[in-house]
Amino acid sequence: MTVHEAAALLRTSERTAWRLRARFERLGVDGIVHGNRARASPRRLSEPIRARIVELARTTYRGVNDSHLAELLAEDEAIVIGRSSLQRVLRRAGVGTTRTRRAPRYRSRRERMSQAGLLVQIDGSPHDWLEDRGPRLTLVGAIDDATGAIVAATFCEFEDGRSYLTILARMCRVHGVPAAVYRDRSGIFAPTHRGGPLGDAGTQVGRAFAELGIASIAASSPQAKGRVERLWGTCQDRLVSELRLAGAADLASASVVLERFIGRFNANFAVPPAVELPAWRPAPVARELDRICAFRWRRVVGNDNTVRVEGAILQLPPTHGGRGLVGRHVEVELRLDGRLLVVDRGRTLLVLPVSSDPHHLRRTVVTAPTGPAPAPGGAERPGYPPRADHPWKKRTIAPKERLPESLSR
Repeated sequence: MTVHEAAALLRTSERTAWRLRARFERLGVDGIVHGNRARASPRRLSEPIRARIVELARTTYRGVNDSHLAELLAEDEAIVIGRSSLQRVLRRAGVGTTRTRRAPRYRSRRERMSQAGLLVQIDGSPHDWLEDRGPRLTLVGAIDDATGAIVAATFCEFEDGRSYLTILARMCRVHGVPAAVYRDRSGIFAPTHRGGPLGDAGTQVGRAFAELGIASIAASSPQAKGRVERLWGTCQDRLVSELRLAGAADLASASVVLERFIGRFNANFAVPPAVELPAWRPAPVARELDRICAFRWRRVVGNDNTVRVEGAILQLPPTHGGRGLVGRHVEVELRLDGRLLVVDRGRTLLVLPVSSDPHHLRRTVVTAPTGPAPAPGGAERPGYPPRADHPWKKRTIAPKERLPESLSR
């Protein structure tokens, strides 16, 4: 074998091959062994220092983690040692770590759903989207599991029920009602405590899912809803740059940029589903959808004909005929368009323009008790006496005639 062939076989340069050959001819097999083999490093800690470190770790600094111990040794004992070197010294001496870490959990790949609309993943991402130009916002969005397309998204101040109801209504209007949603275990979607008569429908968002017939699936880990988590990584890279280029500095301007970004994102990253036929169900009519995707509370009318909700006191106006509704169970609705409605059996009693945030209802001004009565129409008027000319007051049955005496016997 030539030296050139040996260098190729050893994956070394030809000069190194010549040097190895000369050492082999002079010293034999021992010439090939590295010269530092079985030698201690000149920077190795001496045995007394190593023993001192182990003693301090077991006595004075017992229970201190490795990184903290390295800092304390350098400050108090004048022993400078790196964290990794300290770990090797302690582990070889049998001193374990103060923190136990679980082994990574086994996870298997989950294939995409076959049809668009079978599963939608929803989540929120608080991030410094506007950087130093504006307030810190949260991006709440929904992504279809089959196609990876953004079906709805919105910027908001906080991740709350209003933001999720907003994207739910927007998704239903544009695409339809999905079969199921995949979400985290936040108290926005379901009560954090177990039990309860309403179950997952005990929250406003959970109630909306139930009324629309959407199955609500809680993820056990962030990895389970990986598609929407990866969406946030892409948005925090691309969307932040587009917001900077557009000069967006507030919520309104950021929302405009977001609408353009969604179309561009779906065109670049969405994939065709395995089954072309979508599984989106038709959404309810607009009026019913607005009622479902709203905050709703059941309240009892007080003796002073007022309704209390979220710190606000609403004075109900007199009904037709001047009667009150004391003790009546009514429903208070806070619509996403900023209207507060008090409804009794389908009949609207009161409409107020307020903020669509339930936390701001406390600022609602009490309405005047002598306000105008609602317009007639809608549902029937329960509890009102009939008019004088009502058919119920008309005598339609002939008076009973007295039978002859012979027949009565």
